Amino acid sequence: MDRKHLLSEEAKIRTLRRIVDDCAKKLAEDDVGEAEAVAIIESVRKKVLGLFPGKEDQFELIYRTRFQRILKEKHLPEIFKNSPK
Repeated sequence: MDRKHLLSEEAKIRTLRRIVDDCAKKLAEDDVGEAEAVAIIESVRKKVLGLFPGKEDQFELIYRTRFQRILKEKHLPEIFKNSPK
């Protein structure tokens, strides 16, 4: 891997972390309803897959489950049961 490619990947990873952390913070701290939470997460999913195409399974495994835990802690129902993946 050349230096330019490595720096590009590092920048994408920093962007990914910022996007995911911002979403987690919003879900944890803001008063969001079920529909808004689903919309926020789907927006994040699209952004993440734009950065890392073909990583749908990793998003579902890592990030969607993280967001689910946050929402469960807030006592929202399991809103992901019927949501699109």
